[in-house]
Amino acid sequence: MSRYALPLAAMIALASCSGASIVKPKTDGPESVAPLPGTPNPTATRGITRYEAKTEDGSGFAQSFNYNSADDTFTVDNLAFDGGNTYSRLTPPGALNPGPFRVYEGPASTPDSLTGVPIDQFLHRAILGTSTSGDVEFAIVRTGSYVNYGFGGFVYSRNGRVTLPLPSTGQARFSGDYMALRDFNGRSGIEYATGAMTVDIDFKDFNDGKAVKGSVTNRKVFDINGTDITAQVVAGMQDKFVNPSISALPTLTFVVGPGHVDSNGEITGALNSHVRNGDGEDELYENGNYYALLSGEGVNEVVGVIVVTAEDARYKNVTVRETGGFLLTRP
Repeated sequence: MSRYALPLAAMIALASCSGASIVKPKTDGPESVAPLPGTPNPTATRGITRYEAKTEDGSGFAQSFNYNSADDTFTVDNLAFDGGNTYSRLTPPGALNPGPFRVYEGPASTPDSLTGVPIDQFLHRAILGTSTSGDVEFAIVRTGSYVNYGFGGFVYSRNGRVTLPLPSTGQARFSGDYMALRDFNGRSGIEYATGAMTVDIDFKDFNDGKAVKGSVTNRKVFDINGTDITAQVVAGMQDKFVNPSISALPTLTFVVGPGHVDSNGEITGALNSHVRNGDGEDELYENGNYYALLSGEGVNEVVGVIVVTAEDARYKNVTVRETGGFLLTRP
């Protein structure tokens, strides 16, 4: 197994509107985001692993993530009807461009162990991301064969230490790519999403936990076959918000406030997006959280995961959940 291949099994077994983005103050989101399970007693001087909390809706069921570089496969445990837990590398279909990330799919069928008769398997997709340095990585797995969200999970990790700058060093910008899996409560299926991402950190202020602002822009949505369906999503938003001038997916924007960076280099907070309705008022569209880790002697990398939900404007009584990973560096 590659040493950069999500060394997480032991840990998990144990346990647009078309305008500028809207930056809201802390009062627009929760006062704090609950920490995720993972490394006990974390410090800045060693690696940290975090994974999705297990819930009744199927979140956090995925365990023992691992990547095998010998045959370029990905394995994950505890998800039903995904063959032998081994996922194969998927050549990006259609117009989908995963950038620096890798996409994997579970087998379509597996043989009966006695008779050899093929048994249809559930739809599973996975996204893996590993930085060029190999110091940070993430994996996301979602299932598209349930009427609700189904079973899946995510994990992200820093494999080394981080040395946080002194307050006198001021601010830092990180940028890179974002890719997500979209699943649904109210219908089956899986979609992909992509975007560009930036995160800025003020190491001088706030005095309590430092300030973080970030955004995901240029967002696009693709169906399971890699067809760009962004225009369909935008058309649904035009109808829902009675505003034909909506021309793009809204920017995901971090909620700004104190207490988002701790002494171990962990970052958590809320984020959301807004859409302008036909009356010229901004309405909340997506809402969720981000989770991330700083890495490096010079704090030169960020890895993390975003989870947001929204009422899917294309359908009635359907909620879409977007779970995306990102790898950012200081350009």
